[in-house]
Amino acid sequence: MCAIVGVVGTESINLKIYDALTVLQHRGQDAAGIATTDGQRIYLYKNNGLVGDVFGSENMQELVGNMGIGHVRYPTAGTSSSHEAQPLYVNSPYGIALSHNGNLTNAADLKNELFSRDRRHLNTRSDSEILLNVFAHALTQQDFEHLQPEHIFESVSTVHQRCRGAYAVVGMIPGVGLFAFRDPNGIRPLVYGTRQTDSGTEIMVASESVALNTAGFSNITDVQPGEGIIFDQATRVLSKQQCADEINHTPCIFEYVYLARPDSIIDGISVYKSRLRMGDSLARKILRDRPDHGIDVIIPVPDTSRTAAIQVAYHLGAKFREGFIKNRYIGRTFIMPGQAIRKKSVRQKLNPINLEFQDKVVLLVDDSIVRGTTCGEIIRMAREAGAKKVYFASAAPPIRYPNVYGIDMPAAQELVAHGRSIEEIQTEIGADWLIYQDLEDLLEAGRAGNPEIHHYEDSVFSGEYVTGDVDASYLDNLEAERNDGAKA
Repeated sequence: MCAIVGVVGTESINLKIYDALTVLQHRGQDAAGIATTDGQRIYLYKNNGLVGDVFGSENMQELVGNMGIGHVRYPTAGTSSSHEAQPLYVNSPYGIALSHNGNLTNAADLKNELFSRDRRHLNTRSDSEILLNVFAHALTQQDFEHLQPEHIFESVSTVHQRCRGAYAVVGMIPGVGLFAFRDPNGIRPLVYGTRQTDSGTEIMVASESVALNTAGFSNITDVQPGEGIIFDQATRVLSKQQCADEINHTPCIFEYVYLARPDSIIDGISVYKSRLRMGDSLARKILRDRPDHGIDVIIPVPDTSRTAAIQVAYHLGAKFREGFIKNRYIGRTFIMPGQAIRKKSVRQKLNPINLEFQDKVVLLVDDSIVRGTTCGEIIRMAREAGAKKVYFASAAPPIRYPNVYGIDMPAAQELVAHGRSIEEIQTEIGADWLIYQDLEDLLEAGRAGNPEIHHYEDSVFSGEYVTGDVDASYLDNLEAERNDGAKA
């Protein structure tokens, strides 16, 4: 879960990229980077930290040019070292800078191939560097005198043939243009839009439409699964081409549950409306299971669950109240490294309004339950605030399986629902009653927004991996490499 952005403007674009990254900060808090070009040199600055902390006036002034890309990261692969922050750069051919959101499932094999067969050196543990070198090597293997869009599209086709997993990519070549592409399953989101100025057409590519909305870009369109797009830096002409032999559009359903901002539209689906529908179906299940629920008040766990909680309160005829005040200066606990840090941050992040809990049967609504750290602490806080009973509802089904496509859920043993029944999870988190969304209802919340998408990447709930190359051995190795202990 990272964010990428690319811009070709008619004037300096460093501030446009900076602003877009701040809008997309919710997708990564570990590191940030920007690369720009004036058509000759590539200027690059990146470091660990939030966007506002990484970039100051001095290094922003050094990011010159009217074309650039940016990235905010949290480390699902590699480490949190700043030298693995993105964008990444290779000097051959032509000089390419690239930002990537997702995760390659065949990274280990590709790394060996790149060294032994392609004679390319990798300087990090990041699978994004692997993808960049696959693309760059494919470009060097073509015979041409002048680089044209068809040569870039051919390299994207090679990426699709060699790389498996999830990848949304934006990159640039000085003097040539901005390019972007998406894996054949379209797992991670990627959109682009244009803006007309007195000096010509500008383009922006980003992980979420909200970044384009706030920057004044329109004609916002999804990069289709397997598709590549190129925007010529000189002619301002946009070219696009389907570069995959087979596509199977299966966007990640967890984008709608938690990852994306509610004001974004991804693959034609309003994130906000999908969460309203999640609330509708969750309320129906509560009424089926406990028509005499006795709930006095419904309180969302800020912020992602608020939309669903409003609908639950509406259908149950119960009061909706803001029972927790959120400290805006604490990041998203889900993407913080290590259980100890996450647990401590919950208390720093949320503070209860006691009068909303005192002597009441409270239903807490959250978007999902991953490790159980947050909800367990919140339930304890609700009891300490005087709640008579604490029920807990998840707008998503139980998360029982690791994610291999770019979300930080690599270790099954760290997931509270893994190997546990609903009753056991209820006991583990300390709730008086626990209710989960049904998977089919969650998927329908997406389908109702875009009936043309029939299937979703839902592996964390179902254990089914759409790329077809994930087995028990792969998951065991992934857990060993990326669990909280390994990160520490």
